[in-house]
Amino acid sequence: MRLFDAVNVRLLTELHGDPRVSMSELTRRVGMSAPAVTERVQRLERTGVITGFRMNVDPSSLGMPVTALLRVRPGPGQLPKVAEAARSTPQVVECHRVTGEDCFYLKVHAPSIEGLEGIIDRFLIFGQTTTSIVVSTPVPPRPLPLPAPPEGN
Repeated sequence: MRLFDAVNVRLLTELHGDPRVSMSELTRRVGMSAPAVTERVQRLERTGVITGFRMNVDPSSLGMPVTALLRVRPGPGQLPKVAEAARSTPQVVECHRVTGEDCFYLKVHAPSIEGLEGIIDRFLIFGQTTTSIVVSTPVPPRPLPLPAPPEGN
């Protein structure tokens, strides 16, 4: 089985549209037997194509309406400390090590501007920070485009 044959692309398309779809509904949508669909989905999971499903919760509903992007330029020897601070700060929902003048790019949620200040202060001790408050999200997180299935499938 090719990893991105027409059936797997169809399975991924269906799962992108509704990650909570039942296996029986998925088999109906792709027109295959339950064991065949189950095996294909499990293979996609084993090979790391499907890495798990996430629940999306609106941060405002949890009392955190302020979203900010925080860039951190660590001082000498502070790189591992910034990564550890990001891991241990629950309001940090993403942390990326990046190239350029700054080394880290974090996405954080806070209950208020004052609450954001406390989060920023956790990182200021390791170096210079730059913060941008998110005012809107014209492109929310979305699935990557899937490859076109090979011709003849």
